[in-house]
Amino acid sequence: MAFCSKLSRLVRQSENASMIGSIRSFSAEATHHRYHQETHNFLEPESYIGSWEAPKDPKDADRRDYAKKVTVYRNEYIHEIEMLRVEKQAKDEARLLAERAANEERRRLKAEAAKVRAEERKIFFCRNVVIKTKLKYLT
Repeated sequence: MAFCSKLSRLVRQSENASMIGSIRSFSAEATHHRYHQETHNFLEPESYIGSWEAPKDPKDADRRDYAKKVTVYRNEYIHEIEMLRVEKQAKDEARLLAERAANEERRRLKAEAAKVRAEERKIFFCRNVVIKTKLKYLT
């Protein structure tokens, strides 16, 4: 309450606008804000922005050109290595497919050979049975 009465008295007493600044000084926020505005230092203009000029030294230009060429060569090399990897992968897949086909053919031939041997055993067994029965009747 005392603050309000002091404030109203100052407003009534002031006849010029300079006294309004003293009213604001009673507020902590206003004081801090005004102090910051008064003491703020702006940064110097950035010298880097817009400062590029063509190199006057030919060595500097050569360095930049060399760096660009190296980047291009690296990208080409990476692309080439990637293509070699894809090609190798395709060859490996084709080799595996050929090996699978060869294994299946070998298994098929092995199964046929087993069937032939089974037939031979069957024939041999039947012939032995026939021979034994003949021998039995002969003796």
